[in-house]
Parts: sequence; structure tokens; C-alpha cells
Amino acid sequence: MLRVLGTRDAMCVVIGAIIGVGIFFTPSRVAAVSADGGFAMLAWIVAGGIALCGALAFAELGGMYHAPGAQYEILRDSYGPFPAFLFVFCNATAVQAGAIGVIAVICTENLIVASGRPAGSSGGVLAVSIALIGLVTLANALGVRWGARIQNFTVYAKVLTLLVITGLALLVSPEKPVASPDEMPLRSLSPFAGLLAALTPAFFAFGGWQHALWISGEVKNPSKALPRAIVGGVLVVIMVYLLANWAYLDLLGFRGVATSKSLAADAVGSVFPSTGRRVIAGAVALSAFGVLNAQLLSGPRLVYAAARDGRFFAPFARLSARFGTPVAAILLLTGVAVALLLAAGGKDAVDRLTTGVVLIDGVFFGLTGIALFVLRRKKRDASRSFRVPLYPVVPALFVIGELGLIVGAFLEPSVRVPALIAVGWIGVAGVLYAARFRRGSGS
Repeated sequence: MLRVLGTRDAMCVVIGAIIGVGIFFTPSRVAAVSADGGFAMLAWIVAGGIALCGALAFAELGGMYHAPGAQYEILRDSYGPFPAFLFVFCNATAVQAGAIGVIAVICTENLIVASGRPAGSSGGVLAVSIALIGLVTLANALGVRWGARIQNFTVYAKVLTLLVITGLALLVSPEKPVASPDEMPLRSLSPFAGLLAALTPAFFAFGGWQHALWISGEVKNPSKALPRAIVGGVLVVIMVYLLANWAYLDLLGFRGVATSKSLAADAVGSVFPSTGRRVIAGAVALSAFGVLNAQLLSGPRLVYAAARDGRFFAPFARLSARFGTPVAAILLLTGVAVALLLAAGGKDAVDRLTTGVVLIDGVFFGLTGIALFVLRRKKRDASRSFRVPLYPVVPALFVIGELGLIVGAFLEPSVRVPALIAVGWIGVAGVLYAARFRRGSGS
């Protein structure tokens, strides 16, 4: 692979993978379990702090590992090839494929709203969603520069959208809507317990900085560029998230945020009632398109890395002679995502699947954080262009936060069954590894 991406490109991958559609809706969930606006903001601050701890840990790992799909190598060198294979297989066939399908549908539905057309049929939405996936697949197959250009443009657009919402809050002060008693969020938690409950949705909105490790084989001067991109990207996201949440609270008030079903649209609609919702729908569609691109830009590099190491089917270790991209790996993610969409038949079913396999993401996120401790011991003399400050406290805080989210997945009744299904899927991956890749032959 050619090293053609700069620090800015890698940072845009980080920002674009983190800022998806959640920030346009998730603050309502956070506020609904918080005691007041101050506790809601505190939840975002604490979640951002945990994310920064994780980014610092991954930055040190990124300063050591520069091959394509570097997170695979990190897990392999820390725990052996078996956990590394589990990560790649589950990530490709569940986490990313499910996310690609859901994001494509969200993008399509918001494009329909932005255009002012009536809601399309389920079949029509699926057809357009598959077409969008195909478009992004083609762009990333033609070269990493095409994927990077799309990523950079969508990142600038989504950050600008959130800053515009902040600007509206600074310039105008609309009358805050008063929620009726029936709309008031029901809380049986103490303020402290509510803060802990709010951390889960808030922290989920910060995931994505690991994508920089996946494209590390195509980044110029990676030992310096990757740490800067990871830490810098997360800092930008923290700043934008805090500004957006302050703006939501200022435009709608705490009750308005906690009871809103379409938060960003309601916030802009409070200033521009006629056009605000369509504008926000367009912004959400563009943001979703950027996340869709991030998945197909970075994710296939993990499959390529495992196949090149003999721990996945050999054809996926090949690069296009003309474009220098892992076309087979890109098509694998596309194919699985489309199959999930067709099998699920709509957004809701796929969304439930994605909610369950969030557990998979949390497991391997936590294992990668622990890998920093393992590699500090195993590779004491290895070259490190960046070292985590306040070690071991900073990475330990991140790992504890991830463990809390994993435990929460089993404690929350609505996602307990999908979480158990996710555990079962990890077991399926283990059986495949034992039967096919235990000896390292991918042919």
C-alpha cells in the first residue's frame, strides 16, 4: 500500500468515524436520565474524558504499529493470533457490516425528508440504501485518495453544521417550550445514579478513533502522524460535542432536550420553523454518508491484514494492481452489509442487531487498551514516538470505562438478548478459527 495520506486525512477519518448521527439525537437520551442540565453536561464531560484516555492509549500504540490494519497486529502480538482473528472476523461480519446497513438506511430516510418528498416504501428505501453502499464501495475501490476526499468533505460539513447550531444559540434566544406532565421524563434514579446511567449513551457517541490504526499502512510518517491524528481528532470531537450540547440546552431548555424525539431538528426549528427540519435532515444525511464512507475506507484493511498474516482466506490479502486497494476485502464488507439489509428487511431489525454487537466492539476496545500494558512489558525497548502521560492511570481509566459498558450491556434488559447473541457469534468465530486458520494457512 502507498503512503499517501497526511495527518489531516487521518484526523478526518477519526473525526468522521466518531461524529455520526448520534450527536443529533443522543443528547435527548442523556438528558432523560439526568437530574438537570448541569448533570447532562457533566455526563458528556466525563465521557469525553474517558474517550481522551482511550485516545492517548491508542496514540502510543499507533506510534509503534504502522502496518495496514495495525489493531490486528497489536492484538496478535499481545495475546496471540486467536483473539486477533476473533476481532477481525466479528468486526467485519457483525459490527461494521451491521453499521453500514443501518447508516445507509438512515442516510436514505433523511435524504427523503430533506428533499421534501413523502416517505418512501420499505422496498424503495432499501434499494436507495444499497445504491449508496455501492457508490461508496466504488469510490474506495478506485483508490484511498477518493475515500479520503469524501471523508474530508463530509467532516468539514458535519462540524460546520454543529457549529452553526451553536451560533444560533449565541445569536438568538427563542422561548423555551414547556413540556406537559405526560412528556416529563420519569426518573427513579438519584442524581449520581442518573449520571452513571447517562454515561453509557454519551460514551457510545465517542467511539471511532481506532479507525486511524486501520489505515496506518497508508499514512505518511505514521509514527508521528497517527498519535497526532488520534489525540487531535478526539479533542476536536469533545469540543464540538460540548458546544452542541450547550446549544441544544440553550435553544430548547432541559425539558425540551429530554423530551425531544428529533433533537437537532427541534433546536433549529425553534429558530427557523419552516426550513429548519429539512436543513437538519440534509445535514444528518451527509453525516451518515461520511460515516458510511469511513467504514468502507478503513474496515477492509483489517481483513487484508489478517489474510496477509495467513489468518483469513488468501484472496483477501491481494491488492488491486491498478488502484492499490484491497478490493476483495472491500467487497466482502459490502456483500455482508447488503445481505444483512435484505435479510432484516428494514432499519429496525438491523438496528437491534447492531445494538447487540456493540458488546463485541466494547470487548475488543477494552482488550486493545489492556494491550498497552502487555506491550509495555513485552516490548520494553521498542521504539515509541509517543508515550501516554500519567501511565498507568490514564489507560486504566479507559479500560475500567469499557468494562463498565460491557457489564451494562448485560444489566440492561432491552439489549441483554442481543448481547448474548453477540457472545454466541464470537463463539462461531472461534469454531471457524479452530477448523480453518489455527495453523495460519489462509489458502
